[in-house]
Amino acid sequence: MTTMESLIGLVNRIQRACTVLGDYGGVDNAFSSLWEALPSVAVVGGQSSGKSSVLESIVGRDFLPRGSGIVTRRPLVLQLHKTEDGSQEYAEFLHLPKRRFSDFAVVRKEIQDETDRITGKTKQISPVPIHLSIYSPNVVNLTLIDLPGLTKVAVEGQPESIVQDIETMVRTYVEKPNCIILAISPANQDIATSDAIKLAREVDPSGERTFGVLTKLDLMDKGTNALDVIEGRSYRLQHPWVGIVNRSQADINKNVDMIVARRKEREYFATSPDYGHLANKMGSEYLAKLLSKHLESAIRARIPSITSLINKTIDELESEMDHLGRPIAVDAGAQLYTILELCRAFDKVFKEHLDGGRPGGDRIYGVFDNQLPAALRKLPFDRHLSLQNVRRVVSEADGYQPHLIAPEQGYRRLIESALNYFRGPAEASADAVHFVLKELVRKSIAETQELRRFPSLQAELAAAANEALERFREDSKKTVIRLVDMESSYLTVDFFRRLPQEVENKGGNPAIPANPASSTVDRYSEMHFRRIGSNVSSYVGMVSETLKNTIPKAVVHCQVKEAKQSLLNYFYTQIGKKEGKQLSQLLDEDPALMERRQQCAKRLELYKAARDEVDSVSWAR
Repeated sequence: MTTMESLIGLVNRIQRACTVLGDYGGVDNAFSSLWEALPSVAVVGGQSSGKSSVLESIVGRDFLPRGSGIVTRRPLVLQLHKTEDGSQEYAEFLHLPKRRFSDFAVVRKEIQDETDRITGKTKQISPVPIHLSIYSPNVVNLTLIDLPGLTKVAVEGQPESIVQDIETMVRTYVEKPNCIILAISPANQDIATSDAIKLAREVDPSGERTFGVLTKLDLMDKGTNALDVIEGRSYRLQHPWVGIVNRSQADINKNVDMIVARRKEREYFATSPDYGHLANKMGSEYLAKLLSKHLESAIRARIPSITSLINKTIDELESEMDHLGRPIAVDAGAQLYTILELCRAFDKVFKEHLDGGRPGGDRIYGVFDNQLPAALRKLPFDRHLSLQNVRRVVSEADGYQPHLIAPEQGYRRLIESALNYFRGPAEASADAVHFVLKELVRKSIAETQELRRFPSLQAELAAAANEALERFREDSKKTVIRLVDMESSYLTVDFFRRLPQEVENKGGNPAIPANPASSTVDRYSEMHFRRIGSNVSSYVGMVSETLKNTIPKAVVHCQVKEAKQSLLNYFYTQIGKKEGKQLSQLLDEDPALMERRQQCAKRLELYKAARDEVDSVSWAR
């Protein structure tokens, strides 16, 4: 196989892959662009002009539906792949992947059945193409598109718009600058009335893309010939006209083999008094070689643009594969490594949220700077230290014998019961930070690009992280409650020792006795109890300021720091004990995502092969 034959075969494979892989975002746009950059051959002609016979002659097989009126009702994209001599011929349909047809009568029936699946058993047409690939040692590498035959009137069962509908469909193919037009005209009709030539002249006025084919030369009236057309005197094209002799209806009815038909065609031109001097440039075999040679020339001219497009698309596909993630290994060790790498990627994002690289961590500071102080201010100390409550607590603490100097038991009861109120804000701070951390876990999992492929691992990771955060919260609550209890367990004596001195320094405030000896005067007066409430309030205020600083320290130490350092430690321990099957379940991807990656990988493989083959052809030029 020559390098150019290899390239034509590559063009066929790329065109087939463009259809096999289906639509897929921006990458599919690249495939569409490549498809349009690659030349193909569209077979155009009026109904009963012999289009089907020409195609069958090129293929060397009888495989197309036949009948009267409009038979081709959907475009047939026919890709011919030349195989090694002696290899078996077979056909494949795109809509029936992995199924090979070696009986071409069955191929004909499937074309008819697939047409009916879309259009119904009517004479309607559809622009949805049928894709057929034929692999044979008796063909040349070509892509041919058989289009519905042009017509001038609608017949019974067809809409009035059928004439325009067919022409519009044909134009969508032949108007493309890289489309080679194979214009089929019967020799036994005036070339001036040829539907194919008329349309080709409109879309290709210079004739550079048009190949004229005259069929039914053997059916012309005796004494006439088509030399004026074939030799370019009636209508000149840039490329030479080619005459074809199709099988007769009798041959078709007798199922005459196409190889025999080709031999008869060669004999006809070789012995014809009119066309004998052109015998080596006539016939379906010559037409196939002529088209293949022209395709080679067209592809050769487009190699630079094709190479550029292929390289650009490879870059896009590589980027897409990075976005989707590479395929997962099958052995347990590699799977464990993958899971740990994914966990590290999540942990990195989570820490960025806490440290300020991403938003969210500042909400923890908001708990300490706003929520905690506000909660401390709202504690009901005014009610707890009201005159009535102070008198009640002190009196109950004295019991049957009133205090002699200072009501120490009353002070302690008032302070201890007041400090119990700090438990609520302390625990609330731990809860608030817990919910912030939990939300940051959720956001970090969602923002970890690598994890998006694995919903099972996401759920497992979220559960493990939330379980760890719950443990941290419980430790944090125990610690902050312990801080509150510590304040209740041992009161700061110096605070109270300074109270009398401060009174003396103030020059004898009548509200507070200057010395213990005078305290008996107002020991049970209203002013006495107010002074007790004021002293307790001052002490509670001092403790409040202390806890406002120490609670955040405890919460950060027990929750935030632990989350940064050991959020997934227990998960790592558990994951190391899992078997291969369990690891595989964690790496069980979304089927849609797996399908996307497989399609992308196929495209990438195809394009890299295309680049290698195009490069090899470029060097061989």
